[in-house]
Amino acid sequence: MSRSTTYQVLTRGKFAPLDEEQRAALLAQVDDHGVLSARFTEEGTVNYERGLHGFTFRVLIPATDEDTEQLVLSKAEELAVAAVAKLGAGCVELKSVSTDLASIKIKRKGR
Repeated sequence: MSRSTTYQVLTRGKFAPLDEEQRAALLAQVDDHGVLSARFTEEGTVNYERGLHGFTFRVLIPATDEDTEQLVLSKAEELAVAAVAKLGAGCVELKSVSTDLASIKIKRKGR
C-alpha cells in the first residue's frame, strides 16, 4: 500500500517578454498578487512586484510514494505556466524546489 503525502513547491520564474498590453494588465492586478497574498494552496498562487521582472508560484501537490520529486516539480511547473497564462503572460526560466510536508519536524519549546 502506498503512502500519500503533500509537497509544498515554490517555483520561481521570469515573465517572457511583455508587450505594453500585457504589462498594463499585470500592473492592473499587481495589488492582488503582492507578497501579502502569498499562500501555498492546491490551486497555487502567483506573486510578483511592479517591476514585472519575475514571479513566484506557490502550490501544494498531493503525491504518493511512487511519485518522484521530479514528477512533483513537473506538475508544479505546469500549474505555474497555466497560472501565469491566465494572467495574460508567458514565462521562462522556471526553477522549483519542493518540501515533503511529512518530513518537516516541528520543534516544540520546552522539550
